[in-house]
Amino acid sequence: MQADTAVIIAAKDEQDRIAATVEAAASLPGVDLVVVVDDGSTDATGRLAEGAGAKVVRHSRNRGKGAAMETGAAAVRLLDGDVPRHLLFLDADLGDTARQAGPLIEPVRAGTAAMTIAAFSDRVKLGGHGFVVRLSRDGIQRLTGWTPTQPLNGQRCLTRQAFEAALPLAPGFGVETGLTVDLLRQGFKVTEVEVPLAHRATGTDWRAQVHRARQFRDVGRALAAREPAVARQLARLRRAPR
Repeated sequence: MQADTAVIIAAKDEQDRIAATVEAAASLPGVDLVVVVDDGSTDATGRLAEGAGAKVVRHSRNRGKGAAMETGAAAVRLLDGDVPRHLLFLDADLGDTARQAGPLIEPVRAGTAAMTIAAFSDRVKLGGHGFVVRLSRDGIQRLTGWTPTQPLNGQRCLTRQAFEAALPLAPGFGVETGLTVDLLRQGFKVTEVEVPLAHRATGTDWRAQVHRARQFRDVGRALAAREPAVARQLARLRRAPR
């Protein structure tokens, strides 16, 4: 198969799984480039990713998922030839299950979708109560009319055109929600694809609760910025003289 897809993995402190994820991603049909964005890790994530065959770009400090995705896509652009690669975003903790991500690429490669979103067929029971998922799902439905089953899933494949149309990405954990809303509003075809991927479940300790609170905040901000009234006010603020 002709190489036409790059995998981008945003990673922070994932030394236990990053090498397996990189190796599995590199084995996908049509993938000839894996870029890992080491987003301010304090462990050996970057070194192990490089040892597994990835091109590694490092952020000196943690800048969040949205920024890491933009950095990864920019790195791929520098390595693209005449025809830009499709962009497959995978989480760093997928491990060997990343080998099952191929179905995400196929509709994009065939031109039947501009962005695919993974729907995990084997769901890990999460420690939370789904309130962030409901916030995202309800917001996407309200703003676009489409109801995703797993709106926060970070495993996505996009055409370069679709990715560029969504810039700038929503910051932090609001990136998936913002990306979906922005592309649907612009008329891009978005579809969910069931895949047997699995990553580490979020726990129930205080760190997990802080993580969920940050997710809720970022998703809420992404949705608020895309509400028509809020968006108009933000535009006026940007145009106002300083």
